[in-house]
Amino acid sequence: MKRTIQHFLFSALIVCGFSFTAISQTLKDVFTHSETNMVYLGVDFTQARLINVPSSDPIDIRNRLYNSINDLVVNEPKKYDLARAFHKSNMNSDLSAVRARNSKINAEEIVSSNTEDCNRLTESDIKSIVKGLSISGKKGIGLLFVMEGMKKSDKTGYASVWTVLIDLQSKKVLLAERFENKATGMGFRNYWASTIKATIDDIEKGKYKEWKDKHGS
Repeated sequence: MKRTIQHFLFSALIVCGFSFTAISQTLKDVFTHSETNMVYLGVDFTQARLINVPSSDPIDIRNRLYNSINDLVVNEPKKYDLARAFHKSNMNSDLSAVRARNSKINAEEIVSSNTEDCNRLTESDIKSIVKGLSISGKKGIGLLFVMEGMKKSDKTGYASVWTVLIDLQSKKVLLAERFENKATGMGFRNYWASTIKATIDDIEKGKYKEWKDKHGS
């Protein structure tokens, strides 16, 4: 009997140990381990506003162009080098949750004439977006970009993009920071995707080190 109880306790400790490992992903893990499991979730456009571009077709934007931007980032990993920006040996991608969310966007809300729509989201809004993602069963750290606003001004375009790191097991937002970058390129897809590229470059060239100094020790 004693031996049976000891065996049960030992087994329980092993199970608890595995469970603890599975749910104990922290922000520190992102910046201290190159092998930390990170999953790129894509660009969430559910709160995005296209500002001062009245000729755009919002239905086509929702149904085709948003998907094309997400596909571009994944299909051109050398250009959009997320693994390098986050100092990871590898980074997997899973766009399914973001695709499902983006497909339900109200097309009538995409186009806006209010310039303040480019700077209106808060960390609380980001948490609500993450809460609505269907990411159950996924483990590790999720990387999500949340597009806030895409604005044209004097023939120059800018976009505000939030970079979000998530504990996939608990949906806890570990980090959320807003970036604003100039848009370049030809065509809707390339023009606005360039702001995601610029955000990734900002992370690689300095923001990663800043985050690591703050959260990695």
